[in-house]
Amino acid sequence: MKKIALLAGSTGLVGSQVLDLLLKSDSYSSVIALSRKKLRIESPKLVNVICSLSELAARANELRADDVFCCLGTTIKQAKSKEAFRAVDYEAPWWLAKITQQEGAKKFILVSALGASKESSLFYNRVKGEVEEAIAAVGFECFHILRPSLLVGPRTEKRSGEDAAKIFFKFFGWAVPKKYKAIESIKVARAMVSFAGETNRGTIIHESNELQTY
Repeated sequence: MKKIALLAGSTGLVGSQVLDLLLKSDSYSSVIALSRKKLRIESPKLVNVICSLSELAARANELRADDVFCCLGTTIKQAKSKEAFRAVDYEAPWWLAKITQQEGAKKFILVSALGASKESSLFYNRVKGEVEEAIAAVGFECFHILRPSLLVGPRTEKRSGEDAAKIFFKFFGWAVPKKYKAIESIKVARAMVSFAGETNRGTIIHESNELQTY
C-alpha cells in the first residue's frame, strides 16, 4: 500500500530536491508540500497546502501523512534575530512534529546540523540540539536525525561563506575528515527519502560522513 508524504521546507535547498524525489517515488500516492506561496511545480501527486508556520495547528486536518520530512531552517543573518531564528528552527519543526504525530504520522525525518547539541556554547548548534531532543520526545515510531556538514548546491541566494568553503575544499578537502567535508545537498535529500523506506524504530542519528555515501 502506497503512503502519503508531508514535506515542510519545500522551497529550500534540500527541501526542493526532496520534493522532486518524492514526486518521482513509487512509494507515495501523494505528497503534501507546505509553503507560504503557491509552488510553481505541478504534479498529479502534489497537494500544495499554502499556510504560514503559525497556521499549522488550525490546518491540522490537512496534514495527515505517514512520513514527515522536515527541511525547515534559516540562518541568524537571514532571520535577523535569535528569536526569529528560534521560531523557524525550533518552534516550527516542534509544532509540525506534535501535530503530524497526533494526526497519525509514524516517521519524522529532520535535517539538523553537524555539531547539534543542547549543551553547545554556540547558539545555532544549541537550538538544533534542543529541537532534536524535543521531537524525540513526541513519540514517533521512528525519528531520523540528519546532521550534514556545510551544504553546497544550487541555492537561489548567494552565500559568500559557502563560496569560500567551496574553494577551500577544492584544494584542501583531502586533509579534512569525511565527517566535516562539505556535502552536496542532493546527497542529504536522497538519504532522507531512503531512510523513510526503512523499517527501523526509535531515534536514529545520521552524521555527515554517513550521508556522504548517498
